[in-house]
Amino acid sequence: MKFAWKNTFFLLLILFVVLAGCSSQSSNQNQSPDNSNDKTSGTDETSSPASSHADKDTLIIGLDDDPPQLDPHKSSAAVDRQVFQSLYNTLVDIDEELNFKPELAKSWEISDDGKTYTFKLQEGVKFQDGTPFNAEAVKFNFERMLDPELASPRKSEINLVKEVKVVDEYTVKILLKKPYSPFLAALADRAGMMVSPTAVKQEGKDFSNHPVGTGPYKFVERVQQDHIKLTRFDDYWRGKPAIKNVVYKPFPDGNTRVTNIISGNIDMLNRIPYKDVEKLKGKDNIKLSIKPGIGFQGLMLNTDKAPFNNKKVRQAINIAIDRAAIAKVVFRGGVVPAVSPFAPSSWANPEDMEIPKANPEKAKQLLSESGLSNIHFTLKINPKPQEKQIGQMLQSMLSAVGIKVDLELVEFGTMLDQMFAGDYQALRIGWSGRIDPNGDTFTWFTTNGSLNSMGYSNPKVDQLLKEARTISDRAERKAKYDKVSQILWDEVPYVFLYHPKNIITMKKYVEGFNHVPDGMIRTETIHFK
Repeated sequence: MKFAWKNTFFLLLILFVVLAGCSSQSSNQNQSPDNSNDKTSGTDETSSPASSHADKDTLIIGLDDDPPQLDPHKSSAAVDRQVFQSLYNTLVDIDEELNFKPELAKSWEISDDGKTYTFKLQEGVKFQDGTPFNAEAVKFNFERMLDPELASPRKSEINLVKEVKVVDEYTVKILLKKPYSPFLAALADRAGMMVSPTAVKQEGKDFSNHPVGTGPYKFVERVQQDHIKLTRFDDYWRGKPAIKNVVYKPFPDGNTRVTNIISGNIDMLNRIPYKDVEKLKGKDNIKLSIKPGIGFQGLMLNTDKAPFNNKKVRQAINIAIDRAAIAKVVFRGGVVPAVSPFAPSSWANPEDMEIPKANPEKAKQLLSESGLSNIHFTLKINPKPQEKQIGQMLQSMLSAVGIKVDLELVEFGTMLDQMFAGDYQALRIGWSGRIDPNGDTFTWFTTNGSLNSMGYSNPKVDQLLKEARTISDRAERKAKYDKVSQILWDEVPYVFLYHPKNIITMKKYVEGFNHVPDGMIRTETIHFK
């Protein structure tokens, strides 16, 4: 077949590092286990280097945070990946429809039993230090990620790799312990990013401060909390990019990011606050690229605790919420109402499941059938204005059907501790999403899954999700994910509220940006008008 497509501490680290809280000053990312935190910044917005239509030398990209890590095999923050798009190539890439396409691997074949992947590699590719890219380099990278001493977050993504065999200089065979259909998806992200074996050996633990990949731009310098500068790699295998330099500037405060894009101090932004979408749409010198994202946001319910150990109560809450109103009032249309883990951009999206209108009468009927009265629970939320607004709307909607909701403001790190400990009734939390649907479901909804702090267990869901990750045929996989979506909607361990959209902002003179639903800014094709 050609072109087919844990530990708790690690997950806690990911969740803590890459949160994005919703606020009136926040980015367009949301409270999610694996997105960057948007916070007040001390950055002087007048200190950013200027770039304009006339200055075609440098592309300046504003980020929602300072990337913690420039080594893809040690990265656990979403914002890191923005810089990685310039420094590294992946073995496999994705297009704007989330289909796999060749990158460093020009083709691949998967054995009939799904356990052997044979990759034909691009020839003549060099790392930025002159080291040749070949099958030995691929073998080195996998062995590095699997080495316990590195403690790589990637290890959990490729831990089914049994052996990496060098067939010849440009052919590598990867043997898995058992079939794993999301394997290509992992290789389209950080697990598939190839680092220079020579640089790793020379720099050791300091590699992150002197990163070397095969990407279109090579590392120049970094000043923490100020900028990361890259320059064009003249020997890049797909030809020199049009723009000489790329500079990344962190602006954790959403208002500061918007001020800088309007003033012209930066050329592109990876995220903006939802509240500023209409304002920026009205600027003559700015354009927005808006595409569906791949994540989900909603309410995690503790099914081990009252009142959520009662299925009828969970169903009543699910049907009492006006998702369209939340999308319109809180997010100005910057999100899509949700009924499942799978966003409209995902091939696993259950297109036959319609977004229901709020039905207070049906909710009251379900509450009556629950046998409970005076239903009352506490919803933990992040103490940011946009989160408070969501909480207040939920309070009002549920009060209309006779459910009292208390809002408890909890700092996100504490919320995670309470989530893992099961010390909650309901949490406002979500997920940034993965390009393969396995990443949006398996750890969340299987019995004892590493992110399943809901106490949820359904043997049928376990079976469907385990089968889906071993099947190569997409239609067969989708049929199983459709069943999972229906079961989760009926049993409601989690209330899916919305799917965020990706909003990339840029000056009108910036051209060549290809908007992929993962929200990454791929600089290779960008040029100035």
